[in-house]
Amino acid sequence: MASVPDASGRSLPPFVGSAVTPGSVVLTDGWPSHARLPELRYVPSATGLRASGDPAQVVMPRVHRVSSLLKRWLLGTHQGAAGREHLDDYLNEFTLRFNRRSARHRGLLFYRLLEQAVVTEPAPYGTLIASTR
Repeated sequence: MASVPDASGRSLPPFVGSAVTPGSVVLTDGWPSHARLPELRYVPSATGLRASGDPAQVVMPRVHRVSSLLKRWLLGTHQGAAGREHLDDYLNEFTLRFNRRSARHRGLLFYRLLEQAVVTEPAPYGTLIASTR
């Protein structure tokens, strides 16, 4: 997951290019911004939400589940105070929690965190805190 400035044809294809392997089938809702996907070596499979007559949670249940859980998590845990400058970090945390939601060995999470802390380069304070200028 990552934040994009808007849902335009200028913003979505670069995100898809960074997140999806070329040649993959990309399930879309038929939004016009996805029209460039074939020229980027993706196979779009559009499902028109309005044309189907079914609600979004029926047509694309996994997308609906993730988006509703993310919204509930941001509004509940962070009380809607997740700032745009840290949004990608919040999305990374949500993705980690979502992917580990059914893990059998949840105690290993702390072990994996320590493992990552040892192999990751230090992050200076200035890169962690948003500029107040």
